[in-house]
Amino acid sequence: MKLVFFKFLAKMNRIILPSYSKKQLDLSKASKLQLAIIGWRYWITTRALD
Repeated sequence: MKLVFFKFLAKMNRIILPSYSKKQLDLSKASKLQLAIIGWRYWITTRALD
């Protein structure tokens, strides 16, 4: 159940949130909001892969 939920969130992240790796964003110049989005996507992705 938990894995299904995180897989769903990972798919929603892919659709809704921007991909900063495709835009080649420099992490040292990223704003706090961009860093929060990157952290959120990382956290959801690692949970979906377990």
